[in-house]
Amino acid sequence: MSRQDQADHLARVIEELVREHGRTYAEDAGIRLKDAPQPLYQLLLMALLLSARIRASIALAAVRALHEAGLRDPRRMAEADWQERVDALGRGGYRRYDERTATQLGEGARLLTERWGGDLRRMRKEADGDVPALRGLLQEIPGIGPAGADIFLREVQRVWPEVAPHLDAKALAGAERLGLPKDPGKLVELAGNTEPAVLAAALVRAALDKKVAQEVPARAG
Repeated sequence: MSRQDQADHLARVIEELVREHGRTYAEDAGIRLKDAPQPLYQLLLMALLLSARIRASIALAAVRALHEAGLRDPRRMAEADWQERVDALGRGGYRRYDERTATQLGEGARLLTERWGGDLRRMRKEADGDVPALRGLLQEIPGIGPAGADIFLREVQRVWPEVAPHLDAKALAGAERLGLPKDPGKLVELAGNTEPAVLAAALVRAALDKKVAQEVPARAG
């Protein structure tokens, strides 16, 4: 296979992957992402819940349950009592870590309110375009570790362009499974006009699901 044929094949693999699995986790959680305090906070909650050792479908259901319970911003989350947070997580099926997570949600909401006025855009401003600095600031939020910070950055690059392209270790593991290069720049080039956030989410799905990693290259030919 010539170098051009190889590049064409890899581009087809990405095209097929994105066609089948190109939706962000924020979309699955019902978050209408924009650069505004409430949806950004919802995204932070999603990152925290997804970073636990629990099925993504349960974490996303818990995000929706918190929203339905009215816990949509840091002020309301901080004002809610611990049991109210536990009950909302339970309605979403998030029971294995519900008590610890309910505590983290309250502590994180208070920190976010006190330090950044409840607005993650102020955290972005503090980082001043430095993505590693932003990643570090995110991890000051209780419950947000390296994995949670990467989840947030993968998704927020859709509205914070200085973060893009953010293809973290999990996304690159998906690329490796698919036989794609593990170089973020090459992946973005092969993906053409595909948004980096969409590409990252699709690659993560390949990392998490062997069936995706097996079927996509076969369909790409």
